Amino acid sequence: QVQLVESGGGLVQAGGSLSLSCAASGRAFAWYVMGWFRQAAGKEREFVAAISWSGSSFYADSVKGRFTISRDNAKNTVYLQMNSLKPEDTAVYYCSLSIRSGYSRSAEEYDYWGQGTQVIVSS
Repeated sequence: QVQLVESGGGLVQAGGSLSLSCAASGRAFAWYVMGWFRQAAGKEREFVAAISWSGSSFYADSVKGRFTISRDNAKNTVYLQMNSLKPEDTAVYYCSLSIRSGYSRSAEEYDYWGQGTQVIVSS
């Protein structure tokens, strides 16, 4: 079993930065694909970024060049550095973990989820 705990959300002005972290349990953390998703009020859950066991990263077009995903396997932690935030980035951000071997952009293919952390970007 896996448990995920996010932290780092908050309120920030447009153009500002936030850093999210997600601590995960499980010996096999290093072998899992880790992802960040977000869900704005009234909208579908949206892929943000993912990182493979080997450290390869993938991003939604909407955040490319602004967000950076990273992981520290020794600490069982994944991070999302968010820069140049825009009001449209406002959402609840969820850390997720997939026990599948391959990268996925689909929320349905992730098996474990954190409770989410709210990010609000004001203009």
